[in-house]
Amino acid sequence: MILRDIKQSKLPDSPGVYFFKQGKVILYIGKATSLADRVKSYFNKDIVSTRGPKIVKMLELADKVEWQETDSVLEALILEASLIKKNKPLYNTREKDDKSFWQVIVTKEDFPRVLQVRGRDLVTDIDPENIKYTFGPFPHGAELKEALKIVRKIFPFRDKCISDSGKPCFNRQIGLCPGVCSGEISQKDYAKIIRHIKLFFDGKKGELIKSMTKEMNSLAKKQEFEKASQIRNQIFALNHIKDVALIKYKSTNTNLGFKIEAYDIAHTQGVETVGGMVVLIGGEFDKSMYRKFKIKGSAKNRPDDTANLLEVLKRRFSHPDWRAPNLVVIDGGKAQFNIAQKYINSLDFGELVKVVAVTKDEHHRPKNILGDKQIIHQYYNEILLANGEVHRFVVNFHRKRRDSMIK
Repeated sequence: MILRDIKQSKLPDSPGVYFFKQGKVILYIGKATSLADRVKSYFNKDIVSTRGPKIVKMLELADKVEWQETDSVLEALILEASLIKKNKPLYNTREKDDKSFWQVIVTKEDFPRVLQVRGRDLVTDIDPENIKYTFGPFPHGAELKEALKIVRKIFPFRDKCISDSGKPCFNRQIGLCPGVCSGEISQKDYAKIIRHIKLFFDGKKGELIKSMTKEMNSLAKKQEFEKASQIRNQIFALNHIKDVALIKYKSTNTNLGFKIEAYDIAHTQGVETVGGMVVLIGGEFDKSMYRKFKIKGSAKNRPDDTANLLEVLKRRFSHPDWRAPNLVVIDGGKAQFNIAQKYINSLDFGELVKVVAVTKDEHHRPKNILGDKQIIHQYYNEILLANGEVHRFVVNFHRKRRDSMIK
């Protein structure tokens, strides 16, 4: 479908994938729980703060929108990743940032494992020679985890268990492993499961169902009714995907989810200074958006938290493709609050981003919150939650770096 006048036309209130285009060139691909809500959200007044200047530039270039409906949110998620990988749209996150994204890989083994892996770990933790298929990137790890749970209920697969160990793993006992560990499935039959998973992650559900239907009918003719019945149930599950868990990730209009970014600095008397950022969206942490910063500036070897904080903020906001926060939470006092407020105000969209700072007592417990009183009242619990999480996050990061130096 093609949409030329967004305000006068009606998009379907159904899941799917949408394409902003300039002529025949795809500028941006996104997924939606509701195509109508999501596409219209790009034309709200707060687009700069919710989407960022990069997306605003994309909208200035786009002259039409196309979309493709899907039967479920899960299929929209998978189709989006497949199409981004294929088309590499200019305004989707570029490959250099994909290292922080998640991927699904299938290993090269007699009984391949299906694993969720962060892009940067493909180099350090997994030998590329041992990878058969790769799907993604997927930006949100929690969302992908929920998606894999749904897929695994339809097509049980191996992830951790040892093949032919003679002992059923826990996932086998609850029906999420087809019996690789206990020797209940042949390599040939397991290879069929992997082919089914590949077709599904390639966004080829129609082709998958057609192939499975053909196999089901063949088994029925051979009077292998138990196997035919199993495939029939899988086809039914594919046509009636229950992806309620994924709907909580819906991000539309006033409800992209209030985004809080919290920052903290850690060091030992100015040595090995690091910064951390955590993200809370709609009251839930999104760990796929967490970021670690190794301080590089002139203050890296002295305890100057304001200068180090400013460096972290400048590096974070040098990424226009990262959606801007609604609220920035700083760990510190008046000096940190002032430096953060001054820098945020200097940004083109700075007036749309609120800043607060959590001050601490001598035991490093929250003592007071500086900033807009209305925002503090409305998001008091979330502010303290985010502040506590970023402190934990950055302290752990600093401790690991410090310990590695000692060793």
